[in-house]
Amino acid sequence: MTLSTSLNSFSIIPKASPKNPVFFNLLRTPSLRTHLKFNPIFEPSSLSLFTQPSRPRPKTQSFQSPKIHSLFTGIVEEMGEIKQLGTADHGGVTLKILARTVIEDAHLGDSIAVNGTCLTVTDFDTHLGEFTVGLAPETLRKTSLSELKPGSLVNLERAIQPTGRMGGHFVQGHVDGTGVIVGKEAEKDSLWIKVKADKDLLKYVVPKGFIAVDGTSLTVVDVFEEELCFNFMLVDYTQRNVVISLKEVGQKVNLEVDILGKYVQRLLTCGS
Repeated sequence: MTLSTSLNSFSIIPKASPKNPVFFNLLRTPSLRTHLKFNPIFEPSSLSLFTQPSRPRPKTQSFQSPKIHSLFTGIVEEMGEIKQLGTADHGGVTLKILARTVIEDAHLGDSIAVNGTCLTVTDFDTHLGEFTVGLAPETLRKTSLSELKPGSLVNLERAIQPTGRMGGHFVQGHVDGTGVIVGKEAEKDSLWIKVKADKDLLKYVVPKGFIAVDGTSLTVVDVFEEELCFNFMLVDYTQRNVVISLKEVGQKVNLEVDILGKYVQRLLTCGS
């Protein structure tokens, strides 16, 4: 006999002879594994061979990337109407909105952007055509939603699905701050709107770049550094389908700057 070794097993091979030919099974048997056992080195060395059924390997846990809870495009699906803004029984602030399109396939816990603010659906009724969202104190401080009242119109958009079209740009629904409308001027069937913003936000605003105003994806035309303002133009169709054109000079709008600009600024300031 001879001792044959491989990376996976040891086996005893009988010596072949013309009268006793030996046939080898080159396929490894999955149910058995051959183990090599050594005694401790301080004892006389001995080598023993034994076999035992293989144990099932534990399942490895695959890495899962963090889930993106919501992402919007800035393409408003419909304008909803505020039915109620008040204090709930548990002490929080709730907002009840009349709508149709955005609650067609709604579920509790869904995200809906209201004037560009990502809010969670806590209740809805498709028959009455209404849904309810909760407002945190920070949301009221950071956005213009506290100025809403019954009858106010708001932009509504559901979170985009993976199969949907990216018609606007990446909008998270995380409002960076508010701006104030300081000018409105018509040019033929289009409308120029000028907005004043905080200096910390204006540094992310660039001509021909994206910005979400009340949740509407818009293209910046010019930036006026000395005035801390920027402007954009609304075509006729957009004027009839979003709330911005309905607001007057002096009213607030929610602003969310392009997230890519914030990432670039972060990388440049942090260094390597």
